[in-house]
Amino acid sequence: MNLIEVKDLSIGYKTSSGLLKAVEGVNFSLKAGETLGLVGESGCGKTTIGMGLMGLLPPNGSITGGSILLEGADLAQMPKEKLRELRWKEMAMIFQAAMNALNPVHRVGDQIIEAITTHEPKVGKEEALARVKALFDLVGMDRSRINDYPHQYSGGMKQRAIIAMALALRPKLIIADEPSTALDVIVQDQILKQIKKLQTDFNMGMIFISHDISIVAEISDHIGIMYAGQLVEKGRVDQVFRHPGHPYTKALLASFPRLDGEISRLMPISGEPPNLVGRIPGCRFCSRCPKPEASCSLSPPDWFEMEKGHHVLCDNCQPILN
Repeated sequence: MNLIEVKDLSIGYKTSSGLLKAVEGVNFSLKAGETLGLVGESGCGKTTIGMGLMGLLPPNGSITGGSILLEGADLAQMPKEKLRELRWKEMAMIFQAAMNALNPVHRVGDQIIEAITTHEPKVGKEEALARVKALFDLVGMDRSRINDYPHQYSGGMKQRAIIAMALALRPKLIIADEPSTALDVIVQDQILKQIKKLQTDFNMGMIFISHDISIVAEISDHIGIMYAGQLVEKGRVDQVFRHPGHPYTKALLASFPRLDGEISRLMPISGEPPNLVGRIPGCRFCSRCPKPEASCSLSPPDWFEMEKGHHVLCDNCQPILN
């Protein structure tokens, strides 16, 4: 049984220009212990999906269609009170901006204790403190820093504290939204290894959100390529990297440096994503595609299975012959 199944999910934001369709028709599933990486450029809908799953969309945002099944329960139809009960216990989020995710006027340990006691009222403060100490051990933090304030932490320490808070109630699903942003490469590597180890130890499902396709490849089992609010390619990481099918996926891979193979010039992606307010009749990548067909701008593409489990939202793909 899948831990989570997202079916035809659409999310919109009310704006002065009309409804901005930030996410449209997204489908994916995830089993316990697996990691799904969502990758794409800024504004493609990755974080919106994460916030939608958590029920944390801003006031002008709402789920306009589809379902989010967490062990069979539809989060999209769930009352806000019930969602609050599930957060931290069943699913938790490692937020993108660790610098801003902690309350600056409260001690870090007290903030984690509050998360524990709020969702488990029977747990006393002493027991909660003992659990915080164990969490600090798990994420490689010195217990002596529990009573410090956020401004006394470095960026890497704040990120570890956010991870500890997300793990406080041993959730089944972790949503990690750009968890290594603004960290230097050494600390970034440490944080990513720590996240992966904890996920494996606790057999949690994880949705890992990033604009960096190389990081997603390192930490994920499956990958979903997002563009302009849609998933345009999905499959196992090795499938997508070995045989990228969508022109946007190919462009993303060509825009990142490689440590193996021949040295080649990086290729930027020209143009801009389409305006997501209003109807887009054809393929959303059509105006930036290097080899568009005449029909691409007229009708939306269909999903094409390049190989078993590897799907591409493009009408100009060919099957992979083994």
